[in-house]
Amino acid sequence: MSLAHMTTGQPAAVPPPAARRGRHRLLPYLLLLPGGAWLFVFFAVPLFQLAAASLYDPTGSLSTGYALTWAFGNYPDALTAYWPQFARSFLYAGLGLVLALLMGYPLAYAIAQKAGRWKNLLLVCVVAPMFTSFLVRTLAWKTILSDNGWLVGLLRDIHLLGPDGRLLATPFAVVLGLTYNFLPFLVLPLYASLERLDYRLLEAASDLYASPVRAFRKVTLPLSMPGLVAGTLLFFIPASGDYINAELLGTPNEYMIGNVIDSAFLVRLDYPQGAALSFLLMAAILAVVFVYLRRAGTEEVL
Repeated sequence: MSLAHMTTGQPAAVPPPAARRGRHRLLPYLLLLPGGAWLFVFFAVPLFQLAAASLYDPTGSLSTGYALTWAFGNYPDALTAYWPQFARSFLYAGLGLVLALLMGYPLAYAIAQKAGRWKNLLLVCVVAPMFTSFLVRTLAWKTILSDNGWLVGLLRDIHLLGPDGRLLATPFAVVLGLTYNFLPFLVLPLYASLERLDYRLLEAASDLYASPVRAFRKVTLPLSMPGLVAGTLLFFIPASGDYINAELLGTPNEYMIGNVIDSAFLVRLDYPQGAALSFLLMAAILAVVFVYLRRAGTEEVL
């Protein structure tokens, strides 16, 4: 018996079913409200301000001020001036992704299917580098690849590098840094997909006289596609916009579009060009992701 019934002698009022259903319908939106407010304040509003900055009068400055003149010419001007850095960004990110796939897929498969009681330890080893700063990890590679480092000395001793050969300040160093820094973002989603793989399906494929290569192509690879798609996107998107690896492991000849954007905002103080380059980079990444997802979805269906 409710407190209201005990004190007044009347049965407690029960909300009608329609009111209860209305509250239940509103509950998910109320739970989304804090996250939505956060995204609006710290993502949507800055994105809108960045879009406005990309249309400022390019002749303005911090001292004289900027005027919103709807200067859409900032976009073709920025692309014309820095298209090599755009191409280099996607080239380096693509090469790094290929290297990461060659190393990450066997690693994820071994951890998921073959590691046994060592599985958790190997997963910790994969994510352990992320416990330190991104900057510190890249500086460590700068030491490893330095001209006086043990790696360059070893490669010179076995004549894979000439007497004046070097690894640091080369495209190879930048791609290697991208591969190392973003490899866990590829391995973990792949592991999640491969860990759910039913090994009996591979045994069935073998019973049907499928070779190991054919069983991988027809069974393992299609079943791991969700993790593969997620991992490649998590690798490629931040790698294509990165600038730390090119800054520390390369030279201006290896600079990516992230380095140009960083210079536009913090060195040259050219906000319209920096904002235009930022939006061009976002648009290019979205286009690549859209085409890739369409292609990956078609292959998965096939």
